[in-house]
Amino acid sequence: MTVSEDSSWFTLRWNAGRVELLDQRLLPSEERYLLLGEVEELAVAIEGLAVRGAPAIGCAAAMGVALGAETSEAEDASGLIADLEARVIPRLASTRPTAVNLFWALNRMRETLGRLAAAPGADARTIRSGLVAEAEKILEEDKATCREIGRAGVELVPEEARVLTHCNAGALATGGYGTALGVIRAAVEAGRRVRVLADETRPLLQGARLTAWELSRDEIPVEVCTDSMAGHLMQQGEVDLVIVGADRIAANGDVANKIGTYGLAVLARAHDIPFYVAAPLSTIDLEVPDGASIPIEIRGRDEVARIGERTILPDRVGVRQPAFDVTPARLVTALVTEKGLVRPLREESIRNLFAPSD
Repeated sequence: MTVSEDSSWFTLRWNAGRVELLDQRLLPSEERYLLLGEVEELAVAIEGLAVRGAPAIGCAAAMGVALGAETSEAEDASGLIADLEARVIPRLASTRPTAVNLFWALNRMRETLGRLAAAPGADARTIRSGLVAEAEKILEEDKATCREIGRAGVELVPEEARVLTHCNAGALATGGYGTALGVIRAAVEAGRRVRVLADETRPLLQGARLTAWELSRDEIPVEVCTDSMAGHLMQQGEVDLVIVGADRIAANGDVANKIGTYGLAVLARAHDIPFYVAAPLSTIDLEVPDGASIPIEIRGRDEVARIGERTILPDRVGVRQPAFDVTPARLVTALVTEKGLVRPLREESIRNLFAPSD
């Protein structure tokens, strides 16, 4: 079976000098695209989760630098560089603290900016066009990387598999195809008979709204369960493996992902079920030694207190709203990357992923 990639939708793209992205806040009830022509508009879209998922945030940030160059009033190369460094890159860097792909993409665009500026005959025009080309290259590389992650993870999926996943680590969270869902898609393409259980993923229901939406578009069997059902379903023998994505992986292999991931890993270990993490190398942060050093984003009250337009908490009641938790490396059966599998997850094996190829 070949999974059909529905060409009627996309996560984001560069479109004639603007950034066009699918507003994920409205899914599954409405498919609406935002066409953003200002850096501030894009920054607000990232903060508000119109675009989300670590790889997709990275792609959006790269396009944001290109957008900043296109809209800058600077007339010469030095003025353009100063404007990007002082205004554009810091604003984009402030949007989401946990997803390290954001900073990876901004650093790559900064390096590209330096290379373009140092080229003979460089001017504002050539720098602008070069930054657009680099942002589009990052997007296409991310799509290819997800395909490689999918191929690397196929061997982990049995011929008949009931897969539990959390949040959304699919095409909507990346340039296309997905990380955790990329493994699932690749397994289906390889002829595996896969059924997916998607945690609804409170408080914003990315599993129920997004994972279920995109898998159903690909006609991959999917059912939604509440987050609190996972332990029971494992106990009843209805889960063969768990696979999730990641927003940042520390040098020692600790994994920051959507809140609720750590609990799933503990449950999987208690029931002797393999727990896999699928992520590109750009999600690994070798500068962060362990999970305790990963900054955890705290989101606003309304994301817990409201569902849609309805308030579900008494007005004076507070909430706790960490957007991510950290799963210790010892609970991860294997990490799936574009360079293959890492198991067990140790710092040496992670660093080896970045060793130069012979």
